[in-house]
Amino acid sequence: MTLRWRDCPRPDAAARAAPPPGTAVYAIGDVHGRDDLLARLHDGIIEDAARRRATRRVLVYLGDYLGRGNDARAVVERVLGWRPPGWEIVALKGNHEELCLRFFDGDLRAGLLWFDYGGVDTLAHYGIPMADPAARDEATAAALRDKLRDALPAAHLDFLRTLSTRHQEGGYFFAHGGVLPGVPLAAQRERDLIWIRKRFLLSGADHGAVVVHGHCISPEPDVRPNRIGIDTGAYQSGILTCLALEGETRSFLQTA
Repeated sequence: MTLRWRDCPRPDAAARAAPPPGTAVYAIGDVHGRDDLLARLHDGIIEDAARRRATRRVLVYLGDYLGRGNDARAVVERVLGWRPPGWEIVALKGNHEELCLRFFDGDLRAGLLWFDYGGVDTLAHYGIPMADPAARDEATAAALRDKLRDALPAAHLDFLRTLSTRHQEGGYFFAHGGVLPGVPLAAQRERDLIWIRKRFLLSGADHGAVVVHGHCISPEPDVRPNRIGIDTGAYQSGILTCLALEGETRSFLQTA
């Protein structure tokens, strides 16, 4: 599997956006269980960072580690274990992690919704295959919740519980879903940061920073004056996207 670099277009309205001086920021879109792709991307990021002048290096995961792909458990292990010397790591919460936690904590309705959006796959990755993957009754959900409580490693649960919902680097703001237009960044609600779609995607408003997000799949990175979407559907397309930022330069590193 190869990696490819691509230039990221810069609409005029975003011309002044930049991370802090001396900082290189790498943001990775929705992984969804594709540990194989994440391993490749990590290697490419290390190689690229070695060629840059930046003395501060930050990696931001945009969330949705769980569900759908080949091995969500391995993804969490890799995210926990990938700590190159001198790097700052920021892991954000996606809607799949929120649903998993709600289910773990006893919200069976959240679990039933999660099953339809990769939860069945995630359970299997943790050694909990469903006898009937189509089952959607609360008794089945309760039994699976109990099994998940036994199977989920303490380090993984702690990881899920301590995920951030936002991060900012200079003129860039990072969130899984996006932001609610018209609301200051500091006042954004967790639910919007994780779940918002249409109102954010259709907005041309200046949010106070260029918002880098995942959550909404597009075949190519979605670059607008006020936002950059980098969920390229890795679990099905095989293309996991990383946005690299340094000074006024922007580029994409992708699996291909």
